[in-house]
Amino acid sequence: MTVHTCVAVRRGGARGTVRRCAPLVLAVALVLVQIAYPLTSGAGRDRVTVAVVLLSAGTALAHATATRGIRYAAAFLVIVSGLGLAAEIVGTATGLPFGCYEYAVDRLGPALGGVPLVVPLAWTGGLYPVWVVAGLLAPRAAARVGLLVVGAVGWDLFLDPQMVADGQWTWCDTGSGLPGLAQIPVTNYLGWCTVALLMGALLTILDRAVPASAGLDNPSNPSAGLDTIASDSGSVAVPVAVFLWTWLGSALAHAVFLGLPVSACYGGIGLAVLGLPLLRHLWFSRLRPEPAG
Repeated sequence: MTVHTCVAVRRGGARGTVRRCAPLVLAVALVLVQIAYPLTSGAGRDRVTVAVVLLSAGTALAHATATRGIRYAAAFLVIVSGLGLAAEIVGTATGLPFGCYEYAVDRLGPALGGVPLVVPLAWTGGLYPVWVVAGLLAPRAAARVGLLVVGAVGWDLFLDPQMVADGQWTWCDTGSGLPGLAQIPVTNYLGWCTVALLMGALLTILDRAVPASAGLDNPSNPSAGLDTIASDSGSVAVPVAVFLWTWLGSALAHAVFLGLPVSACYGGIGLAVLGLPLLRHLWFSRLRPEPAG
């Protein structure tokens, strides 16, 4: 999904072009707003945080709609944001599965059960690119789910230190974390593994239950599955770019602009488990000759 494909009007006319371009436009806006994050503070930073979440979720759902259809996008939202919200409400009430923690009051908008309603959308926006990249790297369902779990934890190794430093949530146990990140207990990452594993299992069922639509990125093959769509590098360009930006951009931001060098290392290494094979995949896909026809 490139600028060129946005300029060209294809099947579906103007409406189809809007659907094709929406993920790209939202992704560009997401990057620009994230760049603004280190430049803000106080209430302004809270507003930027909410905007980042809304744009990341919007980018994910727009891409899912364009490539898989509205039913798939809606089901993805229900699974990931629904489970994310449930896990957060249970977590803040009982300490399971992440550990004892609580969100700051009245900083990220309306809340349900003590959990800001933008938080479950953050799960969708953050995990959709990881799920797509995992699909590129692992054709087998079990391996893909495993990569989703690793990628989810890798992403949280950036997310949690950044949000804790900003005071968006606090942990009861602030002394049993990873070296250099003692303020975030190890139970948090075990909880992420558990929730991401359940999400991955349900998303695997979703991919089999909801066939790919004859969407704008695959107009000639209405029965193609995600693996077929993923083989077209253009169709996954947006989530792949968002993943790479999250990985490399977050490492740079934490190390240079946010004063969080330890999480820059942890998050950079965590997402590198997917990021390095992804770069290799993209490089060899670039070198692969086009089939004769």
